Amino acid sequence: MIELDSVTKRFRVRGREVVGLDAVSLSIAPGEFLAVVGSSGSGKSTLLLTLGGLSRPDTGSVHLNGYSLYDLSLPDRARARREAIGFLFQTFNLVPYLTALENVQVPLYLAERSPTDQEQEARRLLKEVGLGDRLDHKPAELSVGQQQRVALARALANKPTLILADEPTGSLDPEQSNEIMGQLERLHSEGTIIVLVTHDPSVAARATRRVRMELGRISEENTK
Repeated sequence: MIELDSVTKRFRVRGREVVGLDAVSLSIAPGEFLAVVGSSGSGKSTLLLTLGGLSRPDTGSVHLNGYSLYDLSLPDRARARREAIGFLFQTFNLVPYLTALENVQVPLYLAERSPTDQEQEARRLLKEVGLGDRLDHKPAELSVGQQQRVALARALANKPTLILADEPTGSLDPEQSNEIMGQLERLHSEGTIIVLVTHDPSVAARATRRVRMELGRISEENTK
């Protein structure tokens, strides 16, 4: 279970106060697939960063798996992110000079897995997302859809209970988008919580629950 309780986040931009989140309360159940929609500047990405332990709220609390995320020390919060959360971004954030295999090994290395375990698990994950024949390719040698699948394999490396996806299909064509959404639906069917930010109604429609954000607030909610 993930719970946000009256979470507020404000920023100063060019001397002006901007509200990212305005007293947002939200509960996300185990195994849920939640899509967050809304216009640019509505607070979608701020919500995702706050859920992921990357943006401390000004007020309110965030609970993940029974503990208060922002009451943890910085090392413990980093460990919680590493062990429980996988991130998937529109820009992939792959290391350009590493191969697909090495990119997926990065979180396994940070988790202090043995070199043999790192390689075996990275190979398995890349095969799982359909890239078993692209292990030694660097990002520039892969299509954008393949790069996003490498990023997805990396996000899954430490078997997270929660995947946070910020516009993961935003730079993909319809076929590539369908492939990534199929992978996320598979993970959801296996019990992983998916929280996906998107501006694409067809992508949002594939989630089991949708919330709309406007001016830092959740203004609408739909469930299949």
